[in-house]
Amino acid sequence: MVHELADFERAAESCHLTEEQLTAALFGPQPALFGHVAVDAQDSPYAFALWFLNFSTWEGTHGIHLEDLYVRPQARGTGAGSALLATLAAECVRRGYQRLEWVMLDWNPAAEFYAAIGAKVTEDWLPYRLTGSALRQLAERSSPARR
Repeated sequence: MVHELADFERAAESCHLTEEQLTAALFGPQPALFGHVAVDAQDSPYAFALWFLNFSTWEGTHGIHLEDLYVRPQARGTGAGSALLATLAAECVRRGYQRLEWVMLDWNPAAEFYAAIGAKVTEDWLPYRLTGSALRQLAERSSPARR
């Protein structure tokens, strides 16, 4: 389903995740990725949420960063996405976390859904990302003693 999500987000060519990588990330000796999968009566998956922990130095607590939320087209409008978000919100409350965060493409029609459940656009905070050659070039500036 991650590849289905990448296709939905018009970036199928950028998704290189393998089943082995996902299995290792979720079920390895020290997992740093967590997930929830919604399945139908025949045990076929139709939605998922993949997340990891973040940390707020201001609040002094962890939070959840929702990396991916995907509901297959045939299950959209059934409440699957809402149920997965409610599960993550409950996980935050149970663990004493202060926030559940995610980012979304600006054209995604889910914006109305997120607003309806009370989610707010984080204004004044812009996401940045280092990848590829820029990441490697910055890493090369690191002192050998720090590596």
